[in-house]
Amino acid sequence: MKQLLLSRRRILQGLGASLLVPGAFAAVDLPGDSVYRLDAALVDQDAKPFALADLRGTPVLASMFYTSCDMVCPMIFETMHATLRALPAAQRASVRVLMASFDPARDTVEVLKKTAQARSCDGQWVLARGDEASARKLAAVLGIQYRKLANGEFNHSSVVLLLDQQGRIKARTGKLGTADPVVVAAVGSLARTHPTNAPVL
Repeated sequence: MKQLLLSRRRILQGLGASLLVPGAFAAVDLPGDSVYRLDAALVDQDAKPFALADLRGTPVLASMFYTSCDMVCPMIFETMHATLRALPAAQRASVRVLMASFDPARDTVEVLKKTAQARSCDGQWVLARGDEASARKLAAVLGIQYRKLANGEFNHSSVVLLLDQQGRIKARTGKLGTADPVVVAAVGSLARTHPTNAPVL
């Protein structure tokens, strides 16, 4: 765990330095601990190029997974759905969901698209993939650990994170299958502090 924290710190420090490079990031005011500083080359389930900073401005429920997982990862999807259902309609409409794969070899755009459909993921959801380096950088800044096994499966931590409108981690839970009241309350706090004008879905 100490090694993971040090790795995450080094990445965030490197991201801070990269802001000095002209054109490295869009001209937006992101806080120093924002996940959105990470310059990861991603595409979504519709094969559209996707930048983490595209999520800026709304609360985001985030996690990582791999589609061939038949045990824990489906529970992460269930947890996301349960958390959304636990929110009042106006708050629910303002939240986005990010599910990023750490298995780029198998999780192609086509596979992500089928998974989005199978898991009832509507327009609020982004299922994203990138290369292995991007997946590892994203996992590091989110504090998610994973390791590929000899049989092609993965050992991985299973957490749901809440990012605020600027991409800062505001809550984290390992409770799966149901909504964690702590995360639900944190979404409500963000909505009160930074209300959005998102339409109710």
